[in-house]
Amino acid sequence: MHSEIHLTQFAKHGGCAAKIGPDTLSKVLERLPKFSDPSLLVGFETSDDAAVYRISDDVAVIQTLDFFTPVVDDPYTFGQVAAANALSDVYAMGGEPKIALNIVEFPGELNPDILGEILRGGADKVHEAGAVLVGGHSIQDDVPKYGLSVTGFVHPDKIYKNYGCVEGDVLILTKQLGVGIVNTAVKAQMASPEAEQEVIQVMTTLNKRAKETAQKHTVHACTDVTGFGLLGHCSEMASASGAVIEITAGNISYIEDAKEYARMGLIPGGAYRNRKHVSEILEAEEGLDEMWLDLLCDPQTSGGLLLAVPENEAKAILEELARFGTGTKASVVGRVIKSGCDGRIMLKE
Repeated sequence: MHSEIHLTQFAKHGGCAAKIGPDTLSKVLERLPKFSDPSLLVGFETSDDAAVYRISDDVAVIQTLDFFTPVVDDPYTFGQVAAANALSDVYAMGGEPKIALNIVEFPGELNPDILGEILRGGADKVHEAGAVLVGGHSIQDDVPKYGLSVTGFVHPDKIYKNYGCVEGDVLILTKQLGVGIVNTAVKAQMASPEAEQEVIQVMTTLNKRAKETAQKHTVHACTDVTGFGLLGHCSEMASASGAVIEITAGNISYIEDAKEYARMGLIPGGAYRNRKHVSEILEAEEGLDEMWLDLLCDPQTSGGLLLAVPENEAKAILEELARFGTGTKASVVGRVIKSGCDGRIMLKE
């Protein structure tokens, strides 16, 4: 119906690749006043995925919002991806999404039916998450943007944080990498049908099952891997935890053809910003292929959960995730080799 409209052509950067770079963002956040409240359990000091506020001994509220420019051309799929990405922040804190509000910016000259499809895609994902959509806010803008503000609940004693990993933990990523690179190939009309289908499957899959699986096991730290890439989010975990994390690039699951596209130079601009950001704490193996750095700094849109868990529980988690058959592929991406020190990342092939 809307095949003549290519949503991705409206934006220079799509999805989480449109995020402000981590270096710039950290400098801006440093200037903000510090807020103190004994009921504020998680703020923005550790760059965690959402805020958490205690309202009783048994209930804490998770609050987050996320929106971005189109990462795919199909309006319904764009709505699904944006909603899944926003809902993921609640799952990354160990919570259950309950209430969602739409955030919309849309060109006035476009057919409103396109906006209707975007919102329908988002609503379907909110329903799949078991939450309720209760309204939102919209403005006119030249570049389409869509996302959600999401409220979730979690027990105050069961919050996942992006720090707390300890020596001996292994890191599990619940989705395969390569989203930004494959989407760059799609936009250039160079992606295979298999890669295009897989990247959509990855982006539209909720992290609901991954969170439910994690809750059956011991989780020392958790975050979701999105716009700062795997190395960017690992750097946050390493720095906040005071840990040395070793990443083995060749063990990680990747989207079909992502390695090939990386070798071809189909790299989103956000990957270079991410690479610069992690350079100060990254120690890469001598002679490491540049392709691995591009893949691991690639901005992910609606990526998987990164879980730091005891090594003896990793196999059971991976087996349970594989049984869901969602089209996503979990893998052990690394391990914590030291804790109680300055945060660093060791990268090897």
